Amino acid sequence: MSEIPAGANWEYEPKWDGFRCLAFRDGKNIEMQSKSGQTLGRYFPEIVAALLKLKASKFVLDGELVIPVKGGLSFDDLLQRIHPAASRVTKLSQSTPAQFIVFDLLVDEAGEPLYESPLSQRRQKLESFAKKHLAKNERIKLSPKTDNIAIAREWLATTGMKLDGVIAKRLDMPYRSGERDGMQKVKRMRTADCVVGGFRYATKGKVVGSLLLGLYDEAGLLHHIGYTSSFNESEKKELTKKLEPLIAPPGFTGNKPGGPSRWSTKKTSEWEPLKTKLVVEVQYDHFSGGRFRHGTKFLRWRPDKKPKQCGLDQVGKA
Repeated sequence: MSEIPAGANWEYEPKWDGFRCLAFRDGKNIEMQSKSGQTLGRYFPEIVAALLKLKASKFVLDGELVIPVKGGLSFDDLLQRIHPAASRVTKLSQSTPAQFIVFDLLVDEAGEPLYESPLSQRRQKLESFAKKHLAKNERIKLSPKTDNIAIAREWLATTGMKLDGVIAKRLDMPYRSGERDGMQKVKRMRTADCVVGGFRYATKGKVVGSLLLGLYDEAGLLHHIGYTSSFNESEKKELTKKLEPLIAPPGFTGNKPGGPSRWSTKKTSEWEPLKTKLVVEVQYDHFSGGRFRHGTKFLRWRPDKKPKQCGLDQVGKA
């Protein structure tokens, strides 16, 4: 979704670029869980310690785990925290400490459940909780909110190093875990012209499954930065006719597509290099760590653009 919904029943919050997290406290017991129910506390000991410092001994907070780095937020540093070695986690918690940005209160400090109350009431209680308990806590912060759509649009226009978009929430709705009827996520979609440096065949049939995308660095190396696979079956057949005559090494001369992983089969990890003659324009939502975070949407071929014009400067630090 790219349009922010307007109306008196909507409230707007930044969509932080991090891990969603529920934090439970009951006395000295702290539990941190991802949206899917996986335990997160062992990976973020500095947040566990910060939660234990709060004078409130009972609560359930909903928020986002982020890692501030050089005026922005680093999702890649956040991924590094999910590590099996406790010593590594401890070291990273000291060198790149996380913050917990909270945006909802589901159980208050008296143990009263709030999740059936409308967001308007939960937000008031959360702000009171934050004023009382979070003012001097550098690891736990209250997420801002606004009912002014102009401010929300400004947030959306500046998404990149800190924000991943805007979340619009219905003020009259109770907490809806896993449901989308009371909220809408809005992201600013961007485009880039990329070189097709290779392709992968589909898992079934000898037709193209995805195009492998690349951008040139200042040294003239073509780096693999993502893929696009938004084609129907007839389009895949036409792509196969178009691409197979161009198969030739090396394709990518810098970073290359990864090898097999626990999520891929031998067939899905194999790729065919192409002569660097084709340029496509794709739509993407986020770029970090030298890659598109998610799959991109194919928009059009760019026969008017030379491959060497497709540089990493298009995506910058966004």
